[in-house]
Amino acid sequence: MKRNALKVVVAIITLCAALVFADTAVRALWYAPDTEISVPDLDEDLKEYPAEDLPVRLQIPTLDIDAHVQHVGITAKGNMANPNNFTDVGWYKYGPPPGYRGSAVFAGHVDNGLKLRGIFKELHTIQAGDDIYVITKGGTKKHFIVEEVKSYPYKDAPAELIFNQRDTARLNLITCTGAWVPGEKTYDERLVVFSRLLPG
Repeated sequence: MKRNALKVVVAIITLCAALVFADTAVRALWYAPDTEISVPDLDEDLKEYPAEDLPVRLQIPTLDIDAHVQHVGITAKGNMANPNNFTDVGWYKYGPPPGYRGSAVFAGHVDNGLKLRGIFKELHTIQAGDDIYVITKGGTKKHFIVEEVKSYPYKDAPAELIFNQRDTARLNLITCTGAWVPGEKTYDERLVVFSRLLPG
Protein backbone atom coordinates (compact mmCIF):
# COMPACT_ATOMS: atom_id res chain seq x y z
CA MET A 1 0.00 0.00 0.00
CA LYS A 2 2.78 2.39 0.97
CA ARG A 3 4.66 1.45 -2.20
CA ASN A 4 1.65 2.37 -4.35
CA ALA A 5 1.24 5.67 -2.54
CA LEU A 6 4.93 6.43 -3.08
CA LYS A 7 4.56 5.70 -6.80
CA VAL A 8 1.64 8.12 -7.01
CA VAL A 9 3.61 10.85 -5.22
CA VAL A 10 6.62 10.33 -7.52
CA ALA A 11 4.34 10.41 -10.58
CA ILE A 12 2.74 13.69 -9.43
CA ILE A 13 6.15 15.29 -8.75
CA THR A 14 7.43 14.13 -12.15
CA LEU A 15 4.35 15.53 -13.88
CA CYS A 16 4.69 18.88 -12.12
CA ALA A 17 8.37 19.07 -13.02
CA ALA A 18 7.57 18.28 -16.65
CA LEU A 19 4.90 20.99 -16.75
CA VAL A 20 7.26 23.58 -15.25
CA PHE A 21 9.98 22.59 -17.74
CA ALA A 22 7.55 22.81 -20.66
CA ASP A 23 6.29 26.23 -19.54
CA THR A 24 9.86 27.51 -19.18
CA ALA A 25 10.84 26.16 -22.59
CA VAL A 26 7.83 27.72 -24.29
CA ARG A 27 8.48 31.09 -22.65
CA ALA A 28 12.13 30.93 -23.70
CA LEU A 29 11.28 29.95 -27.26
CA TRP A 30 8.57 32.54 -27.76
CA TYR A 31 9.71 35.32 -25.40
CA ALA A 32 9.59 38.59 -27.31
CA PRO A 33 11.31 41.53 -25.58
CA ASP A 34 10.05 45.01 -26.28
CA THR A 35 11.91 47.18 -28.77
CA GLU A 36 12.16 49.82 -26.00
CA ILE A 37 11.82 52.48 -28.69
CA SER A 38 8.99 54.90 -28.02
CA VAL A 39 7.07 55.84 -31.13
CA PRO A 40 6.88 59.62 -31.71
CA ASP A 41 3.83 61.42 -33.00
CA LEU A 42 4.09 61.40 -36.76
CA ASP A 43 3.89 64.64 -38.73
CA GLU A 44 0.53 63.89 -40.28
CA ASP A 45 -2.67 62.09 -39.44
CA LEU A 46 -2.83 58.36 -40.04
CA LYS A 47 -3.52 57.72 -43.69
CA GLU A 48 -5.28 54.88 -45.41
CA TYR A 49 -3.01 53.27 -47.97
CA PRO A 50 -4.06 50.94 -50.80
CA ALA A 51 -4.00 47.31 -49.64
CA GLU A 52 -1.89 46.31 -52.63
CA ASP A 53 0.91 48.64 -51.42
CA LEU A 54 1.22 47.03 -47.99
CA PRO A 55 4.34 44.88 -47.41
CA VAL A 56 4.19 41.08 -47.30
CA ARG A 57 7.85 40.01 -47.62
CA LEU A 58 11.27 41.44 -46.80
CA GLN A 59 14.31 40.21 -48.73
CA ILE A 60 17.99 40.91 -48.01
CA PRO A 61 20.06 38.86 -50.47
CA THR A 62 23.46 39.37 -48.77
CA LEU A 63 22.02 37.91 -45.52
CA ASP A 64 19.93 35.22 -47.23
CA ILE A 65 16.78 36.69 -45.67
CA ASP A 66 13.36 36.17 -47.23
CA ALA A 67 10.89 36.82 -44.43
CA HIS A 68 7.14 37.16 -43.99
CA VAL A 69 6.07 40.63 -42.81
CA GLN A 70 3.66 41.01 -39.88
CA HIS A 71 1.84 44.33 -39.44
CA VAL A 72 2.47 45.46 -35.86
CA GLY A 73 1.38 48.40 -33.73
CA ILE A 74 2.22 49.88 -30.34
CA THR A 75 2.67 48.12 -27.00
CA ALA A 76 1.05 49.21 -23.73
CA LYS A 77 4.31 51.06 -22.95
CA GLY A 78 3.99 53.13 -26.11
CA ASN A 79 6.82 51.32 -27.89
CA MET A 80 6.81 49.71 -31.30
CA ALA A 81 5.62 46.11 -31.03
CA ASN A 82 7.74 43.21 -32.22
CA PRO A 83 6.69 40.29 -34.42
CA ASN A 84 5.30 37.41 -32.35
CA ASN A 85 7.85 34.86 -33.59
CA PHE A 86 11.51 34.69 -34.59
CA THR A 87 11.20 34.00 -38.31
CA ASP A 88 9.04 36.99 -39.32
CA VAL A 89 9.70 40.72 -39.30
CA GLY A 90 7.25 43.37 -38.14
CA TRP A 91 6.33 46.52 -40.07
CA TYR A 92 5.07 49.49 -38.03
CA LYS A 93 1.58 49.77 -39.50
CA TYR A 94 0.89 53.31 -38.26
CA GLY A 95 3.68 54.71 -40.43
CA PRO A 96 3.98 54.79 -44.22
CA PRO A 97 4.37 51.56 -46.20
CA PRO A 98 7.75 51.07 -47.88
CA GLY A 99 7.98 53.20 -51.00
CA TYR A 100 5.97 56.15 -49.69
CA ARG A 101 7.66 59.34 -48.55
CA GLY A 102 8.64 59.00 -44.91
CA SER A 103 10.13 56.26 -42.75
CA ALA A 104 8.80 52.72 -43.04
CA VAL A 105 10.12 50.86 -39.98
CA PHE A 106 10.67 47.10 -39.64
CA ALA A 107 11.74 45.22 -36.50
CA GLY A 108 12.97 41.66 -36.06
CA HIS A 109 14.48 39.50 -33.33
CA VAL A 110 18.18 38.71 -33.04
CA ASP A 111 17.55 35.56 -30.95
CA ASN A 112 15.24 34.13 -28.28
CA GLY A 113 15.46 33.08 -24.64
CA LEU A 114 17.39 29.93 -25.61
CA LYS A 115 19.77 31.91 -27.85
CA LEU A 116 18.29 30.31 -30.97
CA ARG A 117 18.90 32.64 -33.91
CA GLY A 118 16.26 35.10 -34.96
CA ILE A 119 15.63 36.51 -38.43
CA PHE A 120 17.97 39.48 -37.81
CA LYS A 121 20.78 37.49 -36.14
CA GLU A 122 23.29 38.62 -38.77
CA LEU A 123 21.88 42.09 -39.40
CA HIS A 124 25.00 43.62 -37.84
CA THR A 125 27.00 42.40 -40.86
CA ILE A 126 24.97 44.40 -43.40
CA GLN A 127 26.91 47.21 -45.07
CA ALA A 128 26.28 50.50 -46.82
CA GLY A 129 25.46 49.78 -50.45
CA ASP A 130 23.71 46.46 -49.75
CA ASP A 131 20.30 45.88 -51.32
CA ILE A 132 17.00 45.42 -49.48
CA TYR A 133 13.77 44.48 -51.22
CA VAL A 134 10.16 44.67 -50.05
CA ILE A 135 7.44 42.73 -51.85
CA THR A 136 3.98 44.30 -51.62
CA LYS A 137 0.62 42.54 -51.50
CA GLY A 138 0.08 43.61 -55.10
CA GLY A 139 3.33 41.93 -56.17
CA THR A 140 5.45 45.07 -56.63
CA LYS A 141 9.12 44.76 -55.64
CA LYS A 142 10.51 47.89 -53.97
CA HIS A 143 14.29 48.28 -54.05
CA PHE A 144 16.13 50.02 -51.20
CA ILE A 145 19.85 50.59 -50.69
CA VAL A 146 21.54 50.73 -47.28
CA GLU A 147 22.99 54.14 -46.43
CA GLU A 148 24.13 53.72 -42.84
CA VAL A 149 24.21 51.24 -39.93
CA LYS A 150 24.26 52.61 -36.37
CA SER A 151 23.89 51.35 -32.79
CA TYR A 152 22.22 53.27 -29.96
CA PRO A 153 21.66 52.70 -26.21
CA TYR A 154 18.36 50.83 -25.97
CA LYS A 155 16.73 53.53 -23.84
CA ASP A 156 18.10 56.40 -25.90
CA ALA A 157 17.49 55.51 -29.55
CA PRO A 158 16.57 58.57 -31.66
CA ALA A 159 12.89 57.86 -32.30
CA GLU A 160 12.35 60.93 -34.49
CA LEU A 161 15.25 59.95 -36.74
CA ILE A 162 14.06 56.35 -36.98
CA PHE A 163 10.33 56.94 -37.45
CA ASN A 164 9.88 60.43 -38.79
CA GLN A 165 12.36 61.35 -41.53
CA ARG A 166 10.28 62.69 -44.40
CA ASP A 167 12.81 63.87 -46.97
CA THR A 168 12.34 60.80 -49.20
CA ALA A 169 11.01 57.22 -49.11
CA ARG A 170 13.00 55.40 -46.43
CA LEU A 171 13.15 51.92 -44.91
CA ASN A 172 14.68 51.46 -41.45
CA LEU A 173 15.38 48.08 -39.83
CA ILE A 174 15.70 47.61 -36.05
CA THR A 175 17.02 44.75 -33.93
CA CYS A 176 18.83 44.17 -30.64
CA THR A 177 22.61 44.21 -30.23
CA GLY A 178 25.20 44.72 -27.52
CA ALA A 179 25.30 42.96 -24.14
CA TRP A 180 22.44 41.08 -22.48
CA VAL A 181 20.93 42.87 -19.45
CA PRO A 182 19.46 40.10 -17.24
CA GLY A 183 17.42 42.45 -15.05
CA GLU A 184 15.80 44.07 -18.07
CA LYS A 185 15.60 40.85 -20.14
CA THR A 186 16.88 42.63 -23.20
CA TYR A 187 20.09 43.76 -24.90
CA ASP A 188 21.58 47.12 -24.05
CA GLU A 189 21.71 48.52 -27.60
CA ARG A 190 19.53 48.79 -30.69
CA LEU A 191 20.98 48.32 -34.15
CA VAL A 192 19.34 50.47 -36.81
CA VAL A 193 19.86 50.05 -40.56
CA PHE A 194 18.93 53.16 -42.55
CA SER A 195 18.09 52.73 -46.24
CA ARG A 196 16.40 54.71 -48.99
CA LEU A 197 14.29 53.82 -52.00
CA LEU A 198 16.00 53.56 -55.35
CA PRO A 199 13.99 54.96 -58.25
CA GLY A 200 12.86 52.25 -60.61
